[in-house]
Amino acid sequence: MPMANVLRARTLSETRGFMKALIGNDDRILGFTAFGVEGSELMAAVQTAMIGRLPYTSLRDAIWTHPTAAEGLIGLFANPPTSPRSNTASSSHVEIDELKTAQAMQR
Repeated sequence: MPMANVLRARTLSETRGFMKALIGNDDRILGFTAFGVEGSELMAAVQTAMIGRLPYTSLRDAIWTHPTAAEGLIGLFANPPTSPRSNTASSSHVEIDELKTAQAMQR
């Protein structure tokens, strides 16, 4: 998720960067990356959840102080994770459709 979607990043006018999480089949957080303003705040919150073996939904459903970078975790975890296979399949279909459209336009 782009840091531009995090309200705290906007209030500081530092919207460069992103955050990303890897979620396991049991909804636990397996990995997390934050490149952006106040990334250390985000890392501390996610690390606490990982140590406690909490599901990502605990961070999603938490009530965070506004505006903080941690509030951005709600947006990051708002949608259920998708399997890499389904992402690859849908991505491939889009690429194939775009290729067919481009080829048809050339004719």
